[in-house]
Amino acid sequence: MYHENITYWKLSAFIFMFFFSWLVFFAFLPIWFGQKMHLTGTQIGTIYACNAICTMILQPCYGYISDKIGMKKYLLYFITLLVALTGPFFIFVYGPLLQNMFFAGVICGSVVLSMAYYAGCAVNESYIEKASRMYNFEFGRARAWGSLGAAVGVFCAGRAFNYDANLIFWMASAGAIFMFLILLTVKIDESRADFIKEESIGLKDVKHLFKFKDVWLFMIFIFGSACVYGVFDQQFAIYYASLFPTVEQGNETFGYLNSFQIFLEAGGMCLAPFIVNKIGPKHGLILAGAIMTFRMVGSGLVNDPISISIIKLLHAVELSILLVSVFKYLAKNFDTRLSSVLYLVGYQLSNQVGAAILSPIVGNLYDTVGFKTAYLFLGAVVGTFTIFGLFALISDRRIPKEKQEEMKAYIQSKQKTTN
Repeated sequence: MYHENITYWKLSAFIFMFFFSWLVFFAFLPIWFGQKMHLTGTQIGTIYACNAICTMILQPCYGYISDKIGMKKYLLYFITLLVALTGPFFIFVYGPLLQNMFFAGVICGSVVLSMAYYAGCAVNESYIEKASRMYNFEFGRARAWGSLGAAVGVFCAGRAFNYDANLIFWMASAGAIFMFLILLTVKIDESRADFIKEESIGLKDVKHLFKFKDVWLFMIFIFGSACVYGVFDQQFAIYYASLFPTVEQGNETFGYLNSFQIFLEAGGMCLAPFIVNKIGPKHGLILAGAIMTFRMVGSGLVNDPISISIIKLLHAVELSILLVSVFKYLAKNFDTRLSSVLYLVGYQLSNQVGAAILSPIVGNLYDTVGFKTAYLFLGAVVGTFTIFGLFALISDRRIPKEKQEEMKAYIQSKQKTTN
């Protein structure tokens, strides 16, 4: 029991420091692009699009390697090394490339950021989730420490960025030292890992998913709601800081506000299951879409920092309800044995593809018509797709048994063929 508890605390500390290192600079990345690198909205959108494409490529590669090495810590050490290089990379490589050879900087940055953070996050979370099943602790409890680390990182970054923008990158590198020291002490009994091995999902399984109309309708809803909303949020920090008497004051306030929002997200994740269980997963998705629409339209209408700060905090409510609703919707309406690939294809892939397509387009929209007008337009888009979801998503009262039976029959036939 003692070993199980100590493993929980060590891995919780590791994920705390990982998210601290990530969010201590990531929350201020759009401000750094705009204020320090003097990039346009279109250029910033291009960066985020390339990041999304690279993440889509790397995630399957990381997944394959992770399956091969099991509970060995090689990938975690590799990601920790990349996190440690954040400071030198941003200051001596990434920044100069963006200013002098923009597209070379975009490609180089997308590879490093995806390996260290975007795709690296999934590796860390997957490792801890497997360990939680081996040592009988709740993954959600360990992951909550990651949210706390993110909040602390954003809080610390607010003042540091105004004092010296490079500090946020050095703080990320410093966090990697603690990650490394913690990782050295983590001891995993690999003989206990046999029970977590699962049948891998191949391309045939993914291809079979696309035969179902309900999967396509879900992906369309996610593309037009959560994905558009995510693109809207990419450069929000730049607009927020511009509403204050000085940019420095706006930067610092944004750090405090974003930190408070992340704390609220942790609380929201505790309350969201009760709300979604009460109203149903479909209505949870619609509620999340309505909150997204309200925040986006509201951001285009209000003019003062206090009002937009209050609207910004709605993100904590929307995000927790959205994530819980997505998992419950997929589990309720489709075969649970394919829940992981459904989440990756139906939700994560839709978001990444959408970000790759929409980020430069929306960035150009900010440059041409301004943030407020763009926010109103994007809010109308999300509102339209939310209404679409009201009619297109599977009703909470309907259980599509025929869909589950078809997918179960498919898997059973595959298993018989294998045997």
